[in-house]
Amino acid sequence: MNSIPAYSEPVAAPRLLDQVRGKIRLKHYSLRTEQAYVDWIKRFIWHFGKRHPRELGAADVEAFLTHLAVAGGVAASTQNQAKSALLFLYREVLGAELPWLDNVEQAKAPRRLPVVLTRDEVQAVFPHLSGIHWLICALLYGSGMRLMECLRLRVKDIEFARGEILVRDGKGFKDRVTMLPAIAVNPLREQLARARTLHDHDLAAGGGEVFLPYALARKYPQAAREWGWQHAFPSAQLSTDPRDGCVRRHHLQDQAVQRALKGAVHAAGIVKPATPHTLRHSFATHLLESGYDIRTVQELLGHSDVSTTMIYTHVLNKGGRGVRSPLDGLAGGVGTRVREPEAEYRVAA
Repeated sequence: MNSIPAYSEPVAAPRLLDQVRGKIRLKHYSLRTEQAYVDWIKRFIWHFGKRHPRELGAADVEAFLTHLAVAGGVAASTQNQAKSALLFLYREVLGAELPWLDNVEQAKAPRRLPVVLTRDEVQAVFPHLSGIHWLICALLYGSGMRLMECLRLRVKDIEFARGEILVRDGKGFKDRVTMLPAIAVNPLREQLARARTLHDHDLAAGGGEVFLPYALARKYPQAAREWGWQHAFPSAQLSTDPRDGCVRRHHLQDQAVQRALKGAVHAAGIVKPATPHTLRHSFATHLLESGYDIRTVQELLGHSDVSTTMIYTHVLNKGGRGVRSPLDGLAGGVGTRVREPEAEYRVAA
């Protein structure tokens, strides 16, 4: 006689935003991408009076993106990020193939040349940095890493013997190898010694676990506490991971490095709007100036297309694209004396 199965309450379907988070984590997107996508989807829903996205169509998506640019005055990159979030929502979460979404007008970002520091300017900045901020900025300029790539660096990915750094999950989820500057070797060893002391303290307190990507924590339960998986630049404070609620020691926050470099640039008397990413730009530019092949620089930067690296070649030209000004070519010259226009600048008595 067949037994009657026990009654069980129906399992409620996860809420929309929980589905979004689940899909993002399944694809191993970064926590920042998750937070940004969820925020844009929230704003999209609120913009249309909390209507479900299934009820909205092409005109609504286009109206929202247009509203961001016109009424919100957002940059092209911000509008493009919002569009990417909505594309993810419809295609990956709602399973809706919407060809009309491909035709939404997408703002074009202006093509700007990167801000680059000269070698003298780089030398002027570093004396105004100290401690861990000096080390991080030295690695950015000395290896071409992005700021978050440096902060997420794991102990096991630093190869002192070979003078290499293995950058894991860079932009586009690509791994690459770049150089470890010889000047930074001893300071980095000292930093790892401090991080090891902190990790041993956490282990003694029953913690010491770091976040592992790609469900490695389930496959290798003990790996999260192993020294090799720890961050090279751990935070001084423990924090709760919003992905699973576990209390862990995260890596150092990027804002602290940004503030330190901004202060150093100001103290050096440099007026260029330099950021940590400027050090990466300067790394590429100075390698090209030294005669290194552009393909080599492309690999060190992790660019998928050499055309992206080509933007740095502008600094190899003197003046505007290597063209000599006709003013400098006048045989007799025009003199160097600047005369004050009598009428325009005359001070009234």
